[in-house]
Amino acid sequence: MARLHFDDYRRHLETESARLRAVLVDCDPLARVPGCPEWTASDLLGHHGGVLEFWATIIERRPEGPDELEEPSPPASYADRLAFHEQQAARLVAALDAADPGEHAWTWSGEQTVGFTFRRQAHEALIHRLDAEQTAGRVTPLDPELAADGVDECLDVMFGGAPPWGSFAPLPHHVRVEITDRDESLWVQIGRFTGTDPSGEQHDVEDIRVVPAPGGDADAVVSGPSAELDAWLWRRGDDSQVVVTGDRGVYDRFRVAVNQPID
Repeated sequence: MARLHFDDYRRHLETESARLRAVLVDCDPLARVPGCPEWTASDLLGHHGGVLEFWATIIERRPEGPDELEEPSPPASYADRLAFHEQQAARLVAALDAADPGEHAWTWSGEQTVGFTFRRQAHEALIHRLDAEQTAGRVTPLDPELAADGVDECLDVMFGGAPPWGSFAPLPHHVRVEITDRDESLWVQIGRFTGTDPSGEQHDVEDIRVVPAPGGDADAVVSGPSAELDAWLWRRGDDSQVVVTGDRGVYDRFRVAVNQPID
């Protein structure tokens, strides 16, 4: 799947962040966020404002990493959080405008470029905009092009990436994910991730990787419109428009691997 142009990621970051804030202006600060039930609207606003602040700092001080940074601390009052969010969104956009996407910059991913932040933060803003709208009861459609790219980013980066302290053992099972309104698809291989994290805890779990088309038929096919697939993968939507065909056991393993909470 082809990625969006960096100008498009930048535009979506700006507009989705602005929509998130606009929706929450008149929202009850204590309203619960359906996609993150432990959060209130105020928590969501503070979280995304802190994310914007963190990545603006990372881009501004590139290629230095976050080792010397303090944990972001959003303002206490709801009004101040609204203002803080607006300020940090403008700051991140300005930082990205002053950078080349190909420049080296720290990320938590294997992709150590400014471009990673363009893309990741466009999707961060999109999903948290959806959180804000669900919290306020004012849901609007997701952009189909961005949502389709979000399906790929969610599977390849958020679920398909792996920390260096473990390894992925692939199995001979593949799922094809079809994005019906974009005539695009991607392939996912099922496997297991094993390893011991820095705290000493051992892990042995179902895992996936996005892979080139392997040739032959998929064991299972998951299909649906881009917006519904993206929201479903992020646990912000149900599977009412997601169609599953093929080997149900392979699909179940895929579902276990991607049915994890991500903020």
